[in-house]
Amino acid sequence: MATESPETACYQEVERKFDAGDNVTAPSFDGLAVVARVERSPSVSLTAVYFDTLAHDLAARHITLRRRTGGADAGWHLKLPAGPGTRTELRAPLGDGQPPGEVPAALRDTVSAIVRDRPLVSVARIDTHRTVDLLYGRDGELLATFCDDRVSATPIGPASDGPADGVRRRWREWELELADGVTDRAVLDRLANRLLDAGATPAGHGSKLARVLAAGIDGPGRAEPPADPIHRAVAEQVEELLRWDRAVRADADDAVHQMRVTTRKLRSLLQSAPSVFGLTDDAEVLDELRQLAGVLGLARDAEVLAERYERALDALPDDLVRGPVREQLVGGARRRYRTGHRRVLAALRSDRYFRLLDALEELTRAAPATGDGPATGSGAGPAAAVTAAHERVRKAAKAADRAAGDDERDEALHRIRKGAKRLRYLAAAAGAAEVADRAEAVQTLLGEHQDSVVSRAHLIAQADAAHAAGADTFTYGLLYQQEVALAQRCRAQLDPALKKLRKAVRRYRKRG
Repeated sequence: MATESPETACYQEVERKFDAGDNVTAPSFDGLAVVARVERSPSVSLTAVYFDTLAHDLAARHITLRRRTGGADAGWHLKLPAGPGTRTELRAPLGDGQPPGEVPAALRDTVSAIVRDRPLVSVARIDTHRTVDLLYGRDGELLATFCDDRVSATPIGPASDGPADGVRRRWREWELELADGVTDRAVLDRLANRLLDAGATPAGHGSKLARVLAAGIDGPGRAEPPADPIHRAVAEQVEELLRWDRAVRADADDAVHQMRVTTRKLRSLLQSAPSVFGLTDDAEVLDELRQLAGVLGLARDAEVLAERYERALDALPDDLVRGPVREQLVGGARRRYRTGHRRVLAALRSDRYFRLLDALEELTRAAPATGDGPATGSGAGPAAAVTAAHERVRKAAKAADRAAGDDERDEALHRIRKGAKRLRYLAAAAGAAEVADRAEAVQTLLGEHQDSVVSRAHLIAQADAAHAAGADTFTYGLLYQQEVALAQRCRAQLDPALKKLRKAVRRYRKRG
C-alpha cells in the first residue's frame, strides 16, 4: 500500500527478477489455479538515469536512485532494501522546471547519512522496452504483474557525463511483482515456477543498475568483514546506524530508540577495546557518540514516558483516573517527543553528524592497531576484555551496597546498568553468548528501575503543577506508588541476576 506525504509517496515492492534469453518464449499462466485471467497492457518505453556518489556508496548498499521518464510511474524513485525480495520505494514527481540532475530534497535527505555532502551524479542510463501482463485472481482483484523487459544500458563517467567505458550493454529480463495488498509469497512461488519452466534463470543481480555497475562497486558493501571480532562488530554497528538513520527520518515506530541503542553500543565497543582502534578515553569520536545519544535521548525519554503512562492508565479502573491526568501525562509526553524528534532531525542534517560518520567509517576501514590492549584480535584478547568489563560491573555493585541514601543508591544502580550494557555488547562481539544474555538480563532489570526513577521525578513535578492549578492529584499519587513498588521488585531481583552473570563469566573464562 502506498503512503502519501506532500513530497513523496511510499510503496512496498515484493518482486523477483529473472534472466531470459532473446529467443525464449514468454511464459503462459494458463491452468494456474490462482490466476483467473491475464490482461496484456500496451508496451511502453522507459528511460531512467541513475544517480549515486562517485564511489557508488548507494549501490554498494543495494540502494538505487533514478529519474525515470515514460510509463505510468514517471518520476524520481528511491529504492531501499527491506528484506529478502522486498524493497521500499519512495517516489517524487519530476517537478515543473526542476533541472533533470537535481535530486528532490526529500529523497536526498532519506539517504543523506550515506551521501552526506558528497555530490550525487549520474552513473548510468538504462532504456527499457517493457511488455506488461496483468495477472488477476479468482476474486477479480489484481494479483501480480509480469514484465518482459528488453534492456539497453550505458554506464556514465563522472568527468564527461558520457559513457564510462564506451560499452552499451543489452539483455532481456523478466520481473514478477505482487500487486499492492497481496502478501502471500506462495503465490509468487507458483508464478515463478512458470518462468523457470519457460527457460528463465534467477537473475544474477538484484537490480538493473547492479548489473551495469557490477565491476565498479567497491564501496563498504563489497568490503571483506574485519577478522578481529570487536573490529567486525563495530563495522556492523556502523551499518546499523545508517539503517536506523533512515527510519528516524521517516519517524518510524521505535526508530529513535533503536538508533540510540546502536549509538551507545558503538561507544561501548570502542571504549571496551580502545587498542583495536588506537583510541584514547578522551577521543573525539567517543564524545561525539555520547552527544548524539544525548540528543536522541530527549525524544526517546519522552516516548518511553508516553507509552508507560498510557499502559498504566489503561490498566486502572475508570473511577481511579481523575481529572485531566491522561492529557497531562500522555499528551504532554507526546508533545515533548515531537519537539525532541525535530531536534534529532536537525542534528542528523548537520555537518557535525556527517563528520562523525566519516570518522566511524575510517575506523572500520583502518587495520586493527597492535599492542598489549585487552582486545587486539589475539585469542586471549576478547576474553581479557570481557573479564575487565565484568570487573567494572562487580565494583559498581559493591558501590551500590555501600550507598547511603536513595539518590546515591539509584545512581549506583544506574552505573551497574551502564556497565552491564557495555559488557553485553562486548561479550556478544567476542562470542560469549551466555555472558551477553546474563548481562542483558541485568541491563533490562535495571533499565526498568531507571525508568521508574525518571518517572517518579516526573510524576512529582506534574502533581505539583496539577495541585497549583487546583486539579485532582489522586491518580498521580497512585501511579507514583506503582513506580515505587516496581523499583522495589527490581532491586529484589538484582542479586540473583548478578550471581548468574558472575557464574557465566567464570564458565566463559574456563572455556577460553
